Amino acid sequence: MERFTMSLEDDLARQFDEFIKEKGYSNRSEAMRDIIRSKLEHSRIGDEQTKDGKCVANLSYVYNHHESDLAAKVVDAHHHHHDLTISTIHVHLDHDNCLETVILKGDIAEIKTFSDAMKAVRGVRHGHLHIVPVEESESSHSDHGKVHSHSKPTT
Repeated sequence: MERFTMSLEDDLARQFDEFIKEKGYSNRSEAMRDIIRSKLEHSRIGDEQTKDGKCVANLSYVYNHHESDLAAKVVDAHHHHHDLTISTIHVHLDHDNCLETVILKGDIAEIKTFSDAMKAVRGVRHGHLHIVPVEESESSHSDHGKVHSHSKPTT
């Protein structure tokens, strides 16, 4: 592990210490590591531009399953992009609203396209995509002889 020293103005240091306390970090170093990882991921992916590369992602959204054909549209979108979906969790929030969380894996561009399409479906609300860029590699273990892939976060 590499160490470095950082200087902050008193007011900024106080605000940072308040942030650390609010978020439950045990020390400044752990908070800085998370902030740096987040900034690096944000930089790699970009806000509006599509970047090359692989990722794992979590897409969450809420929808009213009573709205005209909405549930069918959601299911159709998932079937159309079945190659990206690892798992889906469906939770009934009340008699009308459902929360779905979808774990995805694949090309960043394809996952962003799928996410944008899901969030644009009329009636889907509170959509949010969290992307973690990964490096893909294949591995074979002698204990079972099968080749499988590994997804290692890039930060």
